[in-house]
Amino acid sequence: MTDSGEDGSKAFDVVCVFVLSITAVLTAWCGFESSKWGGEMSIAFSQASGARIEATAQEDRANSARQYDLTIYTEWVRAVQDDRPALRQYVEDRFTPEFRVAFDAWEAGGREAQGPFKMAEYVPPGTREAAELTERADERFDQALVNNQRGDDYALLTVLFALVLFLTALSQRELATPMRRALLGLAIAFGVAGLLIMLTFPIKI
Repeated sequence: MTDSGEDGSKAFDVVCVFVLSITAVLTAWCGFESSKWGGEMSIAFSQASGARIEATAQEDRANSARQYDLTIYTEWVRAVQDDRPALRQYVEDRFTPEFRVAFDAWEAGGREAQGPFKMAEYVPPGTREAAELTERADERFDQALVNNQRGDDYALLTVLFALVLFLTALSQRELATPMRRALLGLAIAFGVAGLLIMLTFPIKI
């Protein structure tokens, strides 16, 4: 009877050590993954910020080009109103290539639009680049949020595994055998649940 009790106690202790060891490894792994995804989050946020800065620079470039075209177009309108063909031609020769495309389309359309600037053909330099960079910044920002959530998910698992360690350690206290077994069983249940959840998470090495 005594030998049986001692064997049962030893088996219980072995299971406790096994649970503690595995849980310690899983906790360390979760900490590692949380750190890696935190790093990926920082990189994505940095890339998003860089793209935003570049997009702003391209938008300034487009606005400057638009302002220049507007100034030239204003002079063209004045030359037309004053009926000065020579000045009109002089101004037209100074149209930028981007404005020239829109102006020609406006002329071909019978000048029905409210001006060349309303034409779809008018795309000042920097406009497309700004749109592409803004889209890239939005994508990297969204990815950063995803990476942040992944890091948080792994961090939350460390809390669950800490509970497993706590319950396992508690089961080794001098308590009634049914209580010790119940605590260990609960610890194993939480540990298995945590492991199954962890297997659904993406891994970053």
